Amino acid sequence: MAVPPPAVSIVIPAYNEESVIRQCLIAAVYQSVPAHEIIVVDNLSTDRTAEIVRQMQLEYPESPLILLNQDRSQGLIATRNFGLNHATGDVLGRIDADSVLEPDWVEEVQAAFADESVHAATGPVVYYDMPMRRFGLKADDKMRQLMLKLAKHQYHFLFGSNMALRRSAWEIIRAETCLDEKDEMHEDIDLSLHLADHELRIQYWPQMVSGMSARRLEDSPRDYRYYVTRFDRTYKAHNVKKMALKAPMVVFFSVYFPAKLLRAIHTVNTAQPVRRGGQ
Repeated sequence: MAVPPPAVSIVIPAYNEESVIRQCLIAAVYQSVPAHEIIVVDNLSTDRTAEIVRQMQLEYPESPLILLNQDRSQGLIATRNFGLNHATGDVLGRIDADSVLEPDWVEEVQAAFADESVHAATGPVVYYDMPMRRFGLKADDKMRQLMLKLAKHQYHFLFGSNMALRRSAWEIIRAETCLDEKDEMHEDIDLSLHLADHELRIQYWPQMVSGMSARRLEDSPRDYRYYVTRFDRTYKAHNVKKMALKAPMVVFFSVYFPAKLLRAIHTVNTAQPVRRGGQ
């Protein structure tokens, strides 16, 4: 007897995301295979984030849109954990509020988890506010393949904007994950290392594609450096010293200035007024 594909939950932590949450949810709703549930976890937002989600629940009554409130503490990790703990699917997807899933994302997640030895999966992203988006997707995929190669395939890294893990795997590691109350670490790398501690396999699945914003490139070089060095702080928290794990940090540093220049050119070009004939 054929094993039915796993039910996929999508969990979206959100804090003051009124500008992007609608496009995120529309992409999550219009999937080739419907998600089991789409959970937005609002974390003490002071804007219209929750109001927009409630409005979309009325607009799409046939879709399993769920709004939860995590108001005990401010922070991504507590909000993420709250959503994952309340999700009921076999596989728990985790994306950001500015993620825009490809239409076959749920279908590809199911394909990635058809192998029962896979406990978590991640894929590449396409930056929808950068030029040459499809070229950018190929470049992102190549970058992640390079990170795996540099890490000598000892570790696969989850990417918080585009990841999923079995509910059974989450139940194993959830009590161990770092709360990072000082907000100094990469929460997705923390998850990856906890999974590795239990020898729970992470699969890189190139067909599992999500769109995301390149707004991180708006950071100053100093702020971006702090963002990238979160890798080091995460490894230190786990007492990990393997040089192979430096690969993501090196790659992220190397792409900052070329990508920032491309984004600046794209921003200028899209801001130019359209010239009409005779003007």
